[in-house]
Amino acid sequence: MYLKEFEIRWNDIDANRHMANAAYINFMSHTRMSFLTEIGFGHKEFVEFGVGPVVFYEHIYYFKEVFPGKPIKVSLELLGMSEDGKFFEFHHNFYDYKGRNVAHCEMLGAWIDMTKRNLTALPEPILTIFNTIEKADGFKWLTKEDTRKFAKQPKNL
Repeated sequence: MYLKEFEIRWNDIDANRHMANAAYINFMSHTRMSFLTEIGFGHKEFVEFGVGPVVFYEHIYYFKEVFPGKPIKVSLELLGMSEDGKFFEFHHNFYDYKGRNVAHCEMLGAWIDMTKRNLTALPEPILTIFNTIEKADGFKWLTKEDTRKFAKQPKNL
C-alpha cells in the first residue's frame, strides 16, 4: 500500500469548516501522480509515450469529518487492471492523525493516447512495471465490461 501525507490547508476547507469534497479529489489525484512518478511513470514519461490518465469515476464514501490542524494520510492500492493495462482501478483510503479511516474512494480510469484522443494500452515498458507492483487483496483483471458495470449512458438535452 502506498501512503502520502497531507497538511489540510485553509483552501481545503468548505463553508461547514471541514474538508471540502474538492480537497478529497485533489489529494487523491496528487497521491496517484506521486505514486506513478515513484514507480517511474511521471509527466516526463507521459510526454515520451504520448499518454495520459483519464478518470471514469470516483465514488467517495465519507465516514468522519476532517478538520484543519492535523495531517491526514491518503493510501493508494491497485485493485484492478486490464491485461494490456488500458483500464485500472485504484482504491484510496483517508486516515486521520490517529490512523482512523475517515473516507474511502473507489476510482476507475484508463489511459488515453494524447494524439489520437482514444483509449490505449499501456506502453510495454510501463506495463512491465505495473505487472510487478504490489496488488491489493481482491485484485481483479479488468475487462471493458467492468468499466460499464453501472450502465450509465449520456442523455442529451
